[in-house]
Amino acid sequence: MVIVQVAREMLSPVDKVWDIVSDIDNEPLYWHGTKYIKNISKVGNVVEREVVIAFRESKCKETVVLNPKKMVKVNITNGPLEGSKIITLNSTGLNKTTVYVKWDIRLSGLMRMFTVFIKKHIREGTEEALYRIASKTDREFDDRLK
Repeated sequence: MVIVQVAREMLSPVDKVWDIVSDIDNEPLYWHGTKYIKNISKVGNVVEREVVIAFRESKCKETVVLNPKKMVKVNITNGPLEGSKIITLNSTGLNKTTVYVKWDIRLSGLMRMFTVFIKKHIREGTEEALYRIASKTDREFDDRLK
């Protein structure tokens, strides 16, 4: 089991942060470990998709559940890793949002030999994704104040 938890406060209201984290088709812009997304089906707030990840261009099957302005839950059901990535938003003031990301995954095959490296890679990739999201939301929020 690999568990990674990262949090970041963003200087932007929850609505603005939600607009980015819930735009799951543009996930590769922020989450560079995600190379390509192919949506298979969408019913309400549930999306079934196939994702190509950076590790050896591997394919994963995912079910994404959107809980508006609160959470994006990604269930990874097939591929070199299985488990979940949960992104939770918490409004911490009128113009502040804390974003929590929790990965709870199991590695399979060759990936198991590199658990320590992969855990570090996932943590750093998550921190970088949250930085990119914060940079976009904070910049756009700052522009509105001018």
